[in-house]
Amino acid sequence: MKRIIFLIAIIPNIFWGQHTLKGTFTPAEDFKAILLYKIEPSKLNYIDNASLKDGSFEMKLDTTFKPGMYKLIYALPENEHFIDIIYNGKEDIEFTFNLNDNVVYKSSKENKLMASYMHSMAMIQQSLSNFFSQQSEDYKALESIFKTQRETQANFEGAALGTIALHFIEANRFYIPEKQEDVKTYMNNLETHFFDYVDFKNEVLQSSNFLSERMFNYIFRLSHFGLDEVSNFKKNIDVFYKAMNEAPLNIKGNLLLELWERMGKDGFEEVANYIADSYLIDIAKLQNNKELVYKLTTFRNISIGHKAPDFSFEIKENNTNVIKKLSELQGADNYIIVFWSSTCAHCLHEVPQLHDFIKTQEKDKLKVIAIGLEGEANNWNDTITKFPDFIHVFGEGKWENVIGDDYGVTATPTYFILNKDKEIISRPDDIAVLKTFYEK
Repeated sequence: MKRIIFLIAIIPNIFWGQHTLKGTFTPAEDFKAILLYKIEPSKLNYIDNASLKDGSFEMKLDTTFKPGMYKLIYALPENEHFIDIIYNGKEDIEFTFNLNDNVVYKSSKENKLMASYMHSMAMIQQSLSNFFSQQSEDYKALESIFKTQRETQANFEGAALGTIALHFIEANRFYIPEKQEDVKTYMNNLETHFFDYVDFKNEVLQSSNFLSERMFNYIFRLSHFGLDEVSNFKKNIDVFYKAMNEAPLNIKGNLLLELWERMGKDGFEEVANYIADSYLIDIAKLQNNKELVYKLTTFRNISIGHKAPDFSFEIKENNTNVIKKLSELQGADNYIIVFWSSTCAHCLHEVPQLHDFIKTQEKDKLKVIAIGLEGEANNWNDTITKFPDFIHVFGEGKWENVIGDDYGVTATPTYFILNKDKEIISRPDDIAVLKTFYEK
């Protein structure tokens, strides 16, 4: 009887504690499945997945779903195709999504509130942008826009009391002048006060994309007169780092690593190395993260313009085997290092093309150092006889080879082009790109 009474007592709690997450994607044929993650300060925790039927899905949110920010991934790459959702544990969530209009919430007061706030702020920012781009001197009109901005911010903060959304609305405040300012003064103040309302110690903000989005907006969108792009990035990074001075070490590291990866991906290697050398390597050392220190250092060492990591190998000179270093090689304008394997089908397709290609070049223009990442030497010894014009190096240990590790090699073939001083001047993705480099 006690068990029956207990079950009867908890059944309503189980029933009423369960909510649903529904979504409809259009065009339906473009979407197959979704993955749901809970955003935590240092990682994404996988929660659930669902297939889409006619573009729609429904997912139960029981009491194990903790309030906070969730990330719904609907396509790859996952860092570009996602929807951030607030779940407060109190309401159902339903939305529609299409590639043009993005997300429209049909239910969930909190998500509707957040979406409405972002839309209102975007409209105000557009009004400010139009005013300044038109070089208008109608300062009464400008004061009116600022008044609207101030009132809108206050109204949404009031409406969001007691919600998760309030953390984001408060942190998203922008500088609003109290008195008339010229454009230059206003822009300087906007920059100076960009992070005034961002609390980097706030766990709700940490468990979301807000801090990284704020970081990217500042670093990529704020420009300084008279500075080139790289110098502009460096100055903004310094300001950002100072702004998050009170942040926990792991939050600093996570944000800077995300920024470092973005700069590397976008081809700003000098900026990526500045982040690492100025801040991130020191943080990784404090965290005793040897793997990250190695990753950052290796990236720097194989960046364009850096001296190629040196290594030794055996070659024949005057019928005698001698030990040489890469740095000691002479007699060529360029040196091509190719990491390959005699058991790699893709390599066996490209390496012969490379061998044929260097024969078309002027004498002594190119020398190729072919490093075979191998598990054993027999097959490699047989294969290299087909490429007599290369300097061959046996990379014992395959993926555990020291030379390959120093060059950050994770796939074969991998190419590096060096100038006569052994500085890296290009890292072609494949043989076609390598050939194009010499057609410029």
